[in-house]
Amino acid sequence: MADDFILQTSGLTKEFKGFFAVNGVDLSIRRGTIHALIGPNGAGKTTCFNLLTKFLDPSRGKIVYKGEDITRTSPADVARKGLVRSFQISAVFPRLTALENVRIGLQSRRGGSFDFWRPQSVLNEMNARAAELLDAVGLLEFADVPAGELSYGRKRSLEIATTLALEPEVMLLDEPMAGMAQEDVGRIAALIKKVSANRTILMVEHNLSVVADLSDFITVLARGRVLAEGDYATVSKDERVIEAYIGVGHA
Repeated sequence: MADDFILQTSGLTKEFKGFFAVNGVDLSIRRGTIHALIGPNGAGKTTCFNLLTKFLDPSRGKIVYKGEDITRTSPADVARKGLVRSFQISAVFPRLTALENVRIGLQSRRGGSFDFWRPQSVLNEMNARAAELLDAVGLLEFADVPAGELSYGRKRSLEIATTLALEPEVMLLDEPMAGMAQEDVGRIAALIKKVSANRTILMVEHNLSVVADLSDFITVLARGRVLAEGDYATVSKDERVIEAYIGVGHA
């Protein structure tokens, strides 16, 4: 596997009782890029994410991360290695403050679920780092606000902050713009661009204008297979891609 590719799959396949949700997918994610995984509904994008982050085991194929075969590695160990997923539906603890949500991410990075037994100074250090992460995503002024009271767009920002707390080398973003009001889309897109510095991002996204603006490279899936690859200018002109989207009602 080439050194400039941080994450690769070979023949990645997931079969469910005769149905191939992902079928022989070869991916090569270049280090330090924003790579989009797109395709019509039912193309296998989320299943592919589940395989990469080990929430599903592949029926066949191989996953290599930083030169290491992680095909049979547990989800927790994959996350500890720096391959971290942010989910399609905002996953925050609504009764905890924004700062407490981020601190949980920091605590899990340390290997303990809660640091009740540690000196107050350690917790204070984590509070300072949590505040830095909130500031990075534009939420510092909401540090003491319960997450459940934040707007949907700010919850997604908080989720990115908690993902950053795990110090990911590769962030997998599952439809980061899903359900988002138009005024929030630009802000979250700018945030994704900002946090992509010094790390790699693989994202599933239906908003093609966001994909066009953010992505360095795009893989198009259809019916569980790779249909096309390249930059946006290349894939957007591919007749197979146009047919796949128009065929399911996409413009």
